[in-house]
Amino acid sequence: MAKQNTRRRIPALVGGLAIAALTLGFTAAPATAAPPPPLDYVALGDSYTAGTGADGLYWPDDETCWQSEGGYVDLVAATGRVDLVANAACHGAFLVPLGRATPINAQLAGLIPGSLNATTDLVSITAGALDAGSGLALQACSTPDAQLCSLTVAGTISNLQSGSLQGALALTYQTIQAAAPNATITVLGYPRLFDPAQGDIVVNGITVVPVVNQILVNQAIDALNATIAKAVRASSTNAVFIDVTKRFRGHAVNSDNPWLVLRLAPVLPNTRLPDANFHPNDAGHQAYASALLSTVKPAKLVKQ
Repeated sequence: MAKQNTRRRIPALVGGLAIAALTLGFTAAPATAAPPPPLDYVALGDSYTAGTGADGLYWPDDETCWQSEGGYVDLVAATGRVDLVANAACHGAFLVPLGRATPINAQLAGLIPGSLNATTDLVSITAGALDAGSGLALQACSTPDAQLCSLTVAGTISNLQSGSLQGALALTYQTIQAAAPNATITVLGYPRLFDPAQGDIVVNGITVVPVVNQILVNQAIDALNATIAKAVRASSTNAVFIDVTKRFRGHAVNSDNPWLVLRLAPVLPNTRLPDANFHPNDAGHQAYASALLSTVKPAKLVKQ
């Protein structure tokens, strides 16, 4: 089967990924031990799976499926325990056609049956944040306006409680399972973005994200993760929900050791902030890779 390569490859990155894999604690097996064959691995979803934030390119190119090198998918592949067949994830992807990016339902259609089939052993996906309204919430809450933030987050949580996103996510996992009946589907959640204990985020003497807004955003993320976990259970598939909130504790965007990107431009009208904001940086993507591998343990999965 031909491997899909949906990204521009940077040869110099290979050595760096190998080093990163070692930092995750994955070393070669002794010469006397026959290592298990690598698992066929397919990834899809939104910007977190597309690697946004990992390569220092904070303003993605104007294309329908932007991916960044060195994201968690690449780190998992660099361990040698999986064979990355395809990563179809796109920065800015919704579940359905909204915006410019290739939606997740179209990603699935492109993977079936060539890359996603009965021989697929492992699938990873991040999805649902944009559909829940995370973009609007972050836009509203990255201002000093607590009332606007409160109203927007309330709308996001109400949207989540309606059950529509839960149903759409469950259907997505069922579609993946139908195409790849032998695969373990790893559904990764999202980290809390802020540490309110660090106080207001201030730029040039101007409060950009007050503590009250930070708390509200974290509440919305908790509600989103709860919805994703419910969708996994409701799907009655081989899907496993991976909660990353504990791993990211102490590494919010405003912490002393952030694992998430936050580059604030001067507070000026019509200023465009980097698209990589609120996405994992290199350390954050390593945390995602570690979370996936420690949950699934590829050596214990049966090669199909």
